[in-house]
Amino acid sequence: MVTKSFNLTTEPWIKVIETKSNQTKTVSMIDLFENAHLYSRLAGEMRSQDLSLMRLLLAVLHTVYSRVNAIDQQYSWVSVDSKNLLLNDSTEQVTPDIDDLLDTWQGIYDQGSFTKSVSQYLKANASYFDFFGNRPFYQVTETEYDSFVPKKKSVATGTGTVAIKQINRQISESANTPDIFAPKSGMAKNNVDLPELVRWLIMYQSFTGVTDKTKVETDEKFSTSAGWVYRLNPVFAKGNSLFETLMLNLNLADDRNLAPQKPVWEYETISQYIEERKKQLPPTNLAFLYTLWARLIHIEWGENNNPIIFSAGLPTFDSENVFLEPMTVWRKDSKASKGGSDVFKPAVKGIRSLGIAMWRNFGQYINVDKADDNNQPGIVSWLQLLKNDNLIDRQKLLHLESVALISDGNATSQSPVMESCDDMEINADILFDSDEVDYWPERIEEEVDVAQKVGKDFWSFAANIATIRNLDSRDFAGKVSSAFYDQLNNPFKLWLASLSKQDDPDEKIDEWRNILKRIVINSTQQLLMSSSPRDISGIIVDGKNDTRKLLNIFTAKNQLMGKVNKDLNIQKG
Repeated sequence: MVTKSFNLTTEPWIKVIETKSNQTKTVSMIDLFENAHLYSRLAGEMRSQDLSLMRLLLAVLHTVYSRVNAIDQQYSWVSVDSKNLLLNDSTEQVTPDIDDLLDTWQGIYDQGSFTKSVSQYLKANASYFDFFGNRPFYQVTETEYDSFVPKKKSVATGTGTVAIKQINRQISESANTPDIFAPKSGMAKNNVDLPELVRWLIMYQSFTGVTDKTKVETDEKFSTSAGWVYRLNPVFAKGNSLFETLMLNLNLADDRNLAPQKPVWEYETISQYIEERKKQLPPTNLAFLYTLWARLIHIEWGENNNPIIFSAGLPTFDSENVFLEPMTVWRKDSKASKGGSDVFKPAVKGIRSLGIAMWRNFGQYINVDKADDNNQPGIVSWLQLLKNDNLIDRQKLLHLESVALISDGNATSQSPVMESCDDMEINADILFDSDEVDYWPERIEEEVDVAQKVGKDFWSFAANIATIRNLDSRDFAGKVSSAFYDQLNNPFKLWLASLSKQDDPDEKIDEWRNILKRIVINSTQQLLMSSSPRDISGIIVDGKNDTRKLLNIFTAKNQLMGKVNKDLNIQKG
């Protein structure tokens, strides 16, 4: 039922898991911040939805703790009003004291819970978080919507709407293409309660595709873009509680995030926010970035209080070198440069890279060669700063998690087809090793390369078996290779998490290579268990120098083990 008020600060709408009971609980924003240490994690409908909500919660924390410290006292460099909102004259650039910000972070972290300032900020500014208020949360009024879109697209025309089943990213069904395997069927696809609608709306702003036909009017034409987080390869730190997770991702003292924090709700008017977006300039503060709208949304309430959602595309900025964004892996664009400088773009995860685990791209998550800090995600640089300044235990096991919503790759829709979740754990002293002799990140990257070589050897072996069996070698080898890497993933992650500075690197590497060889042998035996007479007798194939040779399961296996022993530097005998 539509009510006159649904205030996100006091009404339960965020799903969390309670640590003590291990049960799901729905809480308000104030409840979450006051009891974050009692919850293990967010627990919405999708992990990518949880990521969207976490960024919203971080925007609140960045806003509050950029203005007050760990004992709720205002910093000397800011001027705020009674609601802890920046005064107009304080928007001029004043460089914050990084040491003070780090002291704030440490004070909150050591205390183990957030201070009263967060709840006080939400209570004082509750009107910004009312889903049905005069300024509805993450929406605009009908008058505002009509003022930004062409007249032929106004609310009265009934055009430019998106259904709940499209905003629900578990379904993402358009009016033209039914989703047969959706978790809901028929009319139920458009049924949703109010708390769930709020969660989907927040996620939609981060992960919308490009099917919208309506755009806000601008002087210059622009292409409707996908949601910002949809254009990333997201990575973040996970803690032992929701409080620790939020703290580990609260990079207060990032020198790229020292501009005044300004989330979307703190703009005096929606017009001011839209004018800022029309400039298409990269954000200068994380509160703005974490609350970035991909669409201008207006909700009308029809018969039986069903929401009718109007959506219009907003101008956005290019993703090149937006290093303010800490939660993404970057890739260097070898074909582009700006003013002679390298250009980096988010390394977006696609369907083709879906089966590649995080550890296989270890070098994307840590600056192994120490050449350029831009080679690693900003969140990893932040964790490195915390470790180097002794703000977290040097032997702390850091948990990096990746959550990506994979698009269909179609430029005209970019509809989600799958959600990918992965993680890896590693000791802080190992990840941020400073040893010049036995530099662990470099040794780990070498072992990743060795495992990839062995993986290629096993692919070739599988292709040979397919040739013997008269099968499509690429298709067969691809499926077998994927299963082989699935066998590698968990053992490598366990080995990675077991590393410590007290270990002898050579011994630990020998330990992993022995595990790797056992997996190769076991995988080979599994593949050959159902051998046929043809597999044993083999076939004659072309060899080197115009010769012919016998290829059967025994020669193929010998060839594989010879390559593996060479890759693992194992001597004969």
